[in-house]
Amino acid sequence: MKKILILNGRILDPDTGTDEIRNLYLEDGKIADETGVTKDSCDEVIDASGCWVMPGLIDLHVHLRDPGLTWKEDIASGARAAAHGGVTTVVAMPNTKPTIDSADRLDYVMNKASHVAVVNVLQAGSATRGLAGDESSELREMAAHGMPAVSEDGRSVMNAALMSKVLKECADLNIPFLDHCEDISLVRGGCVNADANSEKEGLPGITNTVEDVIVARDILLAHEAGAHLHLCHCSTEGSYEMLKLAKEKGMDVSGEVCPHHFLLTSDDRIPGDTNYKMNPPLRTAKDKEALIKGLAEDVFEVISTDHAPHSAAEKNTTMQKAPFGIVGLETSAALTITGLVKPGYITPMQMAAKMSTNPARILHLTDRGSLAKGKRADVVIIDPEEEYTIDPKKFVSRGKNTPFGGMKVNGKVKTTICGGEIVYQEGRTLL
Repeated sequence: MKKILILNGRILDPDTGTDEIRNLYLEDGKIADETGVTKDSCDEVIDASGCWVMPGLIDLHVHLRDPGLTWKEDIASGARAAAHGGVTTVVAMPNTKPTIDSADRLDYVMNKASHVAVVNVLQAGSATRGLAGDESSELREMAAHGMPAVSEDGRSVMNAALMSKVLKECADLNIPFLDHCEDISLVRGGCVNADANSEKEGLPGITNTVEDVIVARDILLAHEAGAHLHLCHCSTEGSYEMLKLAKEKGMDVSGEVCPHHFLLTSDDRIPGDTNYKMNPPLRTAKDKEALIKGLAEDVFEVISTDHAPHSAAEKNTTMQKAPFGIVGLETSAALTITGLVKPGYITPMQMAAKMSTNPARILHLTDRGSLAKGKRADVVIIDPEEEYTIDPKKFVSRGKNTPFGGMKVNGKVKTTICGGEIVYQEGRTLL
């Protein structure tokens, strides 16, 4: 393992409450004591003057499409994309082909990741076999093989009794349930938000109720089961209000917001551009305001991407036929700085908490999400002032499907370190 000295960076560590300009030393894959360390004694010396130095980002919501859908993305390409975005740990969703619903399928991902991934890849297991919603998956077996969370992402477990059973098992296993909230019976073929824009375009709309009904149901079910419920990609004012109320009542719940939902509304959609099609859809200005308020108040403790790569051919069709989803791993830091930190909605310390420390806590990852001595040396260095234009052609992800192409942003990831190894550094060919 290399000895790395990071000089003069603004250390932002919510775990220790540190916000100061100083050095950070990494040795043997851990955060170490700098006493007696000189530049000459180190393998790498990085000048981080003017930059933020944070715990490596942790993304709770990523689709790596492996196994079975690897023309969209695979473990190696998704991990490289994560490294370029300052993300050192990802949680892969289980809606692959075949579904990750058994220990052997979980093992496939973890074994492959150990050989090809430049960042930490964790694999969530599906709540039900084949995502069919009929019977629960091998949750105990998968947990024994390292499953950090359960999710039915891409859909909800519509059978409330089965959902209750799964949540009770999550409580017994002490692992969170990452909840995609969508009442499929209310979708009715919707492909964008139900509002004046969808009516004008003649497109079937998705109402806020589609999300809100399941948010309410699952908060109650999880509370009864004693499980930790994490609400994925929250998009509505109702989600904010219900999550806030649940927290005030002491319920064990958390929630995430994606950059596209706190930056864009349905008014920003370009008619016919399927890069603006995601699930849940872009909502109204009122919903966006509630999401930003919830992030500022820490009602939403997490910012995740719902990184969902698709091929250009798949997206090159009508709004109704195109698949839902956009990519996000390589842009989340810049979009958060541009959309939340620069306007003053959240502080740089809140950003570090929402994108690293809090996700680590939710997953019980005690070795990361922190820059305390002895913790895993997962670190990101970001220049918050550097401006650049997002260019999907430069993404290392196989997916280029983003509505943010051409947008000027602030916040350039300069270096990503995972387990004490430099896995990305601007202008340098690595790994």
